[in-house]
Amino acid sequence: MNAEHKYGSAARTLLCSAFVFFILAMGTSCCQNTEMSILTGAQQTERYFDACRNKNVAVVANATSIIDDSSLVDSLMSAGINLKRIFCPEHGFRGEASAGAVIADGRDVKTGIEIISLYGNNKKPGRKYLEDVDLLLFDLQDVGVRFYTYISTLTLVMEACAEADVKMIVLDRPNPNACYVDGPVLEPGFESFVGMHHVPVVYGMTIGEYALMVNGEGWINPKFGKEEDLTVVTLKNYSHDSEYDLPVNPSPNLQNMNAIYLYPSLCFFEGTCVSVGRGTDSPFELYGHPDLKHGDVTFIPHKIPGVADNPKLEGVECRGVSLAGRGFNMRYKLDLSMLVQCYNELKDDDSFFIPFFDKLAGTDKLRKSIVAGETADAIRQSWQKDVENFKLIREKYLLYN
Repeated sequence: MNAEHKYGSAARTLLCSAFVFFILAMGTSCCQNTEMSILTGAQQTERYFDACRNKNVAVVANATSIIDDSSLVDSLMSAGINLKRIFCPEHGFRGEASAGAVIADGRDVKTGIEIISLYGNNKKPGRKYLEDVDLLLFDLQDVGVRFYTYISTLTLVMEACAEADVKMIVLDRPNPNACYVDGPVLEPGFESFVGMHHVPVVYGMTIGEYALMVNGEGWINPKFGKEEDLTVVTLKNYSHDSEYDLPVNPSPNLQNMNAIYLYPSLCFFEGTCVSVGRGTDSPFELYGHPDLKHGDVTFIPHKIPGVADNPKLEGVECRGVSLAGRGFNMRYKLDLSMLVQCYNELKDDDSFFIPFFDKLAGTDKLRKSIVAGETADAIRQSWQKDVENFKLIREKYLLYN
């Protein structure tokens, strides 16, 4: 072997090794940057702690209201901020209540701070609970779907603060379903706590952006008159296309990112006789019914305290479809094909649809289109004009381009 070939081979080996090391290092860096570099509003304490000092503060918070590994409430108290009370939405302050369960007033077992429920008979903060409050912090992890009730809680809290002349700061968090806008737009006459505004099922906005829209469009009365009365602590290093694994489950039945991505499409089954797996180990990752003909799994819903107190089809074996691992590929549009297929198999059962379905859809047109035999693609096409009109409104309030 001549010297040129010998040393050339050594050089090539060295270069290849360096290249592999570079690629591995870049890969590690990219993995760290995709998630770790996103900073939530709550994490940026330098942007709102000073506004809280020497004031009486209230918070709207739950188990998702964290600063790294610490509760927002604990962090505020450690900083010497005078925290008067905690307002608690659906699922409870520590996230221990199942969907639809009445949340009772009480005191936080860890801090002793008064907790006022915003789920049950009193979904809006009473005036007496704001009389001794100067500033309210709102920090809830939304999932970007109209019938997920945290945006309804947001709206009623905003209205209560505007009425009581209490300043409000929204600590923004990523929306895992912010990369698309889809679904029927809620129509007049179908308003409820699972749909208060004329927006699509999936609206493609963070909860901070949504707050600005609610105020800017006058969807509360009165609305905040001055810009400084409603502020948003914006996210850093975030766009609507960012992938972000939620550090805390937003509710007991959304237990992982797969379920969160599937939720916009599967939740329509909540208005039917079909189970979405409440009372199993995989809620919102499968669906089924005893009389379903197609499917690759069987399951039996059972009571799980704090997660599924009274699950649909409790104790009955269901045949169904597992969607494990399929959520990420369904995060760009609503998938109605599952709903249409189940209806076509079970339509002889007069109880396939229940009245709650129209509340979820925000219209009766979706149900009527399915009954009329329209295809999933044709139904999706029917709401596109309304979606485009909504996008013109939405565009005015976007903070992350």
